[in-house]
Amino acid sequence: MSMKESLAPLKERWDQLADQERQMLTLIAALLVFAIVWLQLLAPARATLRTADVQANALGTQMQQMQKLQSEALTLQKQPALNFDAALKALTAATQQTLGAHAQMTNTTEHASITLREVPADVLAQWIVQARINARSVPVEAQLSRSTTEGQATWNGVVLMSLPGRQSP
Repeated sequence: MSMKESLAPLKERWDQLADQERQMLTLIAALLVFAIVWLQLLAPARATLRTADVQANALGTQMQQMQKLQSEALTLQKQPALNFDAALKALTAATQQTLGAHAQMTNTTEHASITLREVPADVLAQWIVQARINARSVPVEAQLSRSTTEGQATWNGVVLMSLPGRQSP
């Protein structure tokens, strides 16, 4: 059976309809096609356009943060390398100034171990930044636990910081 033959009953029914009924069915068919096109093609594109500004702003902010980190990294790379003694001295100073009585520091050949007692999170973050910039030291290992003291989150534990190796004479 060909398509023409299968559509013949519909064609006959269409021919039997009054002009007003044909116009109404044509209008309904056009509305259905419009609704399908709207739902499948135009609505998702419109939603994307609506959120594009927010996404662009978020990406712009993220790009600025990445550029700032890149700038910091380049600045740190350009700084002259510190020897063990200078790095240890800078790390000791940063630890005493920032952490004070909340920390105790011991050192080995290439690392410094800092024991923390009830250090607030913002103070710990500030100390890590100072250690990275001034002593060119970064955490190698950390065993920390979070506790709450007087309603404020604090950290206890040990942080192992890197130091440049000692130079042999």
